[in-house]
Amino acid sequence: MSTTYITKKTLGLETVEPAVTPPPADAATAAFAKKPKVGSGRSRKKEIPEGLWTKCPKCSTMVFDKELDTNLKVCPKCSHHFPIVARERIHSLVETCSFSEMDADMVSVDVLEFTGVASYRDKLDAYQKSTQLKDAVITGIGTIGPHRVALGVMDFSFLGGSMGSVVGEKLTRLIEAATDKDLPVVIFSTSGGARMYEGMFSLMQMAKTCGALAYHAEKKLPYLSVLTHPTMAGVSASFATVGDLIIAEPGAMIGFAGPRVIKDTTQAELPPGFQTAEFLLDHGLIDSIVSRNQMKDRLVYYLDFMMHARRPGAASGN
Repeated sequence: MSTTYITKKTLGLETVEPAVTPPPADAATAAFAKKPKVGSGRSRKKEIPEGLWTKCPKCSTMVFDKELDTNLKVCPKCSHHFPIVARERIHSLVETCSFSEMDADMVSVDVLEFTGVASYRDKLDAYQKSTQLKDAVITGIGTIGPHRVALGVMDFSFLGGSMGSVVGEKLTRLIEAATDKDLPVVIFSTSGGARMYEGMFSLMQMAKTCGALAYHAEKKLPYLSVLTHPTMAGVSASFATVGDLIIAEPGAMIGFAGPRVIKDTTQAELPPGFQTAEFLLDHGLIDSIVSRNQMKDRLVYYLDFMMHARRPGAASGN
């Protein structure tokens, strides 16, 4: 910092006063320390690596992903049921290496040549790549406990589990195979309804699946329908709700139209918990609510009872 002197003349007297000139920019930086920033008082947010923990949307608990997988995607604190893909569900139900898949290569066809923001063909390709599934249901014959069953499991991650021609055809073939082989049918449903990209062809699957189940019932073979979150529209109005025994997972949303549509149409206030599994159990639409991690044992219990008459020696009372 340099100092210059200014000479003033006042009433014949000369005085010399020092004057300070601003220092150069680099000198100022060196001379004065930078003032530290004052913290806001908020604690720093902890960085949680992705793919290790999942936050439960119901109780906000952070759950270790490995623990969540071990518990079949059920929150260990509040029992909230996370979505689960079809193959994971099948593995949790059937005995090891007992499941034989049917119609694994059946794929949907864009009969109507549907176009919009994206074509139906493009959507099918995208979902087949992201989910590694051909369509929204996996069907096959497997063993649950001591029982051979015809098992169908829908997957919501493929186009919202919508029911198109392939879904209807695979389920119909499954039911017909069970009828021919004297096997019980177990179907896990999760769907937003009929597949709009296939128009009337998707609606025809409602009658086709129910027709196959009618022939299955004529042979006095049981059909267990398991409703998971969500089961809506054309699926809930067809094969999902015509089971001999209708089971649901806790908190599953089950209905035809959504609550907002019903409220706007009827102009009426809907009761609390409307269209949940618990509400429908109280009003008699479903028979039981079973947690996912207890589902296998409960299915075995039900099948023991419903297939008792078909056991060897049952007619003679042995």
